[in-house]
Amino acid sequence: MTDIRTLLLSRIRDVPDHPEPGVMFKDITPLLADPAAFSALTEALAELTARYGATKIVGLEARGFILGAPVAVRAGVGFVPVRKAGKLPGATLRQAYDLEYGTAEIEVHAEDLSAEDRVMVVDDVLATGGTAEASLRLIRRAGAEVAGVSVLMELGFLGGRARLAPALDGAPLEALLQV
Repeated sequence: MTDIRTLLLSRIRDVPDHPEPGVMFKDITPLLADPAAFSALTEALAELTARYGATKIVGLEARGFILGAPVAVRAGVGFVPVRKAGKLPGATLRQAYDLEYGTAEIEVHAEDLSAEDRVMVVDDVLATGGTAEASLRLIRRAGAEVAGVSVLMELGFLGGRARLAPALDGAPLEALLQV
């Protein structure tokens, strides 16, 4: 795993003061543009999906779509998008969560998950954990089981793992990189 970590880290660009002064943004677009790095990332996340017996991938808007869809194809499982509220047609389940200065809502099609599903949440970054926590609540409200959460990188200094622990309820949280 050390070699893959080195490869992935070498393709993540630090962008200082984005989106505001004092923030060091982790830009994954160079990683996505490199077919070897993107393939290695997809394979690593697909292996986690198989290890934990997931039958579906939930990808969180928006970069979770970019990562989750090819992981689902590689793992041979279905893909379900979790979107910002108001973006999905038809019957949805909606979950609110707290932001630093307000609230937001995400939703999933009610019929896309069922009691037969074991769901792996895939995203690019675990920061504060709010969106991931809300997605776990949605998955359980749909009647599905949480297989785990897998992310490219965890920003440990933001405390997302601790916030997410109760919502995980024993399910694993895997981060390929700790930054």
